[in-house]
Amino acid sequence: MNFTFSKRAKTISMALIVIGLAMAVIGAIGDHTEQHQHTWAAFFASGIFFFFISLGTLFFFALNYITETAWTVLVKRVYEGIMGYLPIGAAVVLICLLAGTFVINHLWGWMDHRVHIASDLDHYDPHLKGLNIYLNLPFFWVRAIVMLTVFILFARWFRAQSLKMDHETGESLLRLHWLSYRRGVIFMVLFAFFSSLLAWDWIMSIDVHWHSALFGWYVFSGMWISAMITAVVITLYLKGKGYLPQVNASHIQDMGKWVFAVSFLWSYLYFAQFLLYWYANIPEEVVYFQQRINDYPALMWGMYFTNFALPMVLLMSRDSKRSSKYLIGVCTLIFLGHWLDVQQMILPGTLGDHFHHIGILEIGFLLGFLGLFIRTVFATLAKAPLTVVHHPFLEESVHHHI
Repeated sequence: MNFTFSKRAKTISMALIVIGLAMAVIGAIGDHTEQHQHTWAAFFASGIFFFFISLGTLFFFALNYITETAWTVLVKRVYEGIMGYLPIGAAVVLICLLAGTFVINHLWGWMDHRVHIASDLDHYDPHLKGLNIYLNLPFFWVRAIVMLTVFILFARWFRAQSLKMDHETGESLLRLHWLSYRRGVIFMVLFAFFSSLLAWDWIMSIDVHWHSALFGWYVFSGMWISAMITAVVITLYLKGKGYLPQVNASHIQDMGKWVFAVSFLWSYLYFAQFLLYWYANIPEEVVYFQQRINDYPALMWGMYFTNFALPMVLLMSRDSKRSSKYLIGVCTLIFLGHWLDVQQMILPGTLGDHFHHIGILEIGFLLGFLGLFIRTVFATLAKAPLTVVHHPFLEESVHHHI
């Protein structure tokens, strides 16, 4: 069955874009920070959040290949649809990085050449002297281009192979499957390395005086759970519209289990990172958390409560993970919680005392990117049958019951 991107869905997605853009423009007009720093920070935070959703989906897609998971075959096209946003998300990230490189924004203070000049007493940062071997623009851009290219190429290749498998049977189908398995292994090796690099380069280097060995894993777990939440909501939306008839309560429960499990992984990594630094109480290490706890306690603890306590309490039972309406409601709350998590990663470090609370800029960019995301994902879903035609594990997925 093919998905039809309805006129109503197109109207809603366009309305979100227009409303979000209007709110962002109003917020930008009222932004009196130097170089419109607040506008850039809010744009980058929401932009990279949706990029992370697509990238986390690519990771889970490859994971299913290398673990030879059968039950996800029926929802495979949902993952492919979300992956369709990856090039747009990458373009948003590149825009922000380019603006930082040419000092159009000041999100990454180390990109300003003046902080590296010892004779410039007003701007020189001696702490960066030992980091120059890694945090220098040529090497930074090599890493960024390589990572984004690898992500986009693998997403396009997996999508092309999936569509090609629809027209193959027998031995040729198995060959394509094993080729995808091998490519999945290669991608996992690269992703294990790149997922930490991008977290260090694009987010942790905002707070350039602070370092965390766990930060890459923490960011990775956030993108993974955000991807799982998005896949669940889209799958349930499609089922509600009469699509994916073979997807049953067992598939939905398994997707809910992933939301539940990865929420605990994120909670563990975040708290482990926090506890180690807070207990050691070394000034240059604890300053990251002090700033957020002292200046933005509602954002900090609200985000943590939403992303840890809500999944633990609301998704514990079996029935909670099999109820469509209930699961959509819980996943929406956790989705917003992880959006807040990205905000608290980026805004305090880029704005300092100029950031007070989530406002019209942040909400505007959230709505705008959400509309663009929906429009892109649904357009991708409409380009191929929603259920794969041929796959070695298709029958097993159809008869999946737990």
